[in-house]
Amino acid sequence: MAKMSVLDIAQDIASDMNSDEFNSITDSVESMQIAKIIESSYFEMMANKNWPHLKQLTTLNSSGDSTKPTHMKMPDSIKELHEVNYDGIKLNETRNRFKEITYLTPDEFLRNANNLNSDNTKNQLVTDFSGVKFLITNNTAPTTYTSFDDEWLVFNSFDNAVDTTLQSSKTQCSITLSPTFTLSDTFIPDIPVEAFPGLLAEAKSTCFARIKEAPDAKSEQQAKRQRSWLSRKSYQAGTGIQFPNYGRH
Repeated sequence: MAKMSVLDIAQDIASDMNSDEFNSITDSVESMQIAKIIESSYFEMMANKNWPHLKQLTTLNSSGDSTKPTHMKMPDSIKELHEVNYDGIKLNETRNRFKEITYLTPDEFLRNANNLNSDNTKNQLVTDFSGVKFLITNNTAPTTYTSFDDEWLVFNSFDNAVDTTLQSSKTQCSITLSPTFTLSDTFIPDIPVEAFPGLLAEAKSTCFARIKEAPDAKSEQQAKRQRSWLSRKSYQAGTGIQFPNYGRH
């Protein structure tokens, strides 16, 4: 099966339900009902796992605020953060020093911060967006991070001999993007081509149950078969890249 637009899927479903024909999902109340069920079926399918095609590399956004030098913002489109690396290149060096940064729970992070000596000039006090104050180290690249609000990451240190804040260009992050869907005729759901039969079967089964109020055994059988197959489907590139899970769900 080739990739299908929302209109293609909706027309296929309407045909099987012996519904009136339509040329756009906006033509009737029923055609829009079908389109919305396709949308909900898509998001349900995407929520069942982190799909390989939505994994990508990205960077974090620097705070640009010298009073919050170790705060960095995650991209808005992120669903899950898998790994963070930071380039701890030192002053006057040319060799990059990308290292994985360890995630700590907020409690662990604050416990470590509270063990720092506030009288030592290599440590400085910062204030989070919540108003809570804690210590960070200002003479070395970060080694740990946490998040207090699931939006901003907070790192334990930065090197003020190199930068006034942690830099976006020095981050490497592996993430899973949040799926998106547009209720339009031409929109093609962002799933692998082999997943379209599953989406079609799920939406068709739901449409029979909700619109026709007469569950279709064949459609439900196809949906179950597709769910089972997709749960076993691996990555297209070999056996896939395995990412550790660091804190964000």
